[in-house]
Amino acid sequence: MAWLENIMYQLSDFFLAPVLILLVILFAYSLFSLGSFGTQAWQRRQALGHYHTVLNEGLSSGDAQILRPYVLAALAVSKPDVSKDQLDVAALIELEGVRTVSRLAPMLGLIATMVPMGPALKNLGDGNIQGISENLIVAFSAVIFGLVIASITFWIASVKKRWLVTELVALTPVLKAEQSLSSVEVIHEAA
Repeated sequence: MAWLENIMYQLSDFFLAPVLILLVILFAYSLFSLGSFGTQAWQRRQALGHYHTVLNEGLSSGDAQILRPYVLAALAVSKPDVSKDQLDVAALIELEGVRTVSRLAPMLGLIATMVPMGPALKNLGDGNIQGISENLIVAFSAVIFGLVIASITFWIASVKKRWLVTELVALTPVLKAEQSLSSVEVIHEAA
């Protein structure tokens, strides 16, 4: 069984570099998402009047391009026959990236923490203090990066989820009114 343990040790050491690279990529993604989130928040503030016009006067009164920061409202204006289920799916797609990263980053941070612990413990047994500190620096840095990434993306996902749920609740009566109008028009055309 020592050969199996040796193979597992070698393979776990192989995972460190790809995991660290993924953490760097996810850190860049989280910073990009934070910038996009800030931009979207500013754009939402600018388009708030148009959004309220759509809620009060109906989907035909809106411009999908201006409502772009209000993702579900823009979709409803561009596709007036959209269903509530389709808006639900669009909301999930909008949140998918940041939700996935907020869950994945701590796991990768933990992997990148545990992998250097093996060599650190081996160095401890050998009395190599320098080797211990080098491995622990990598381990603790990786877990900190994973937690920072998760914190940023979790916060973004939480706020965006609130935005999307609020939009969906506000748009539901508008969608029902639009569908009622279109069914009345179909009846008049048939008569």
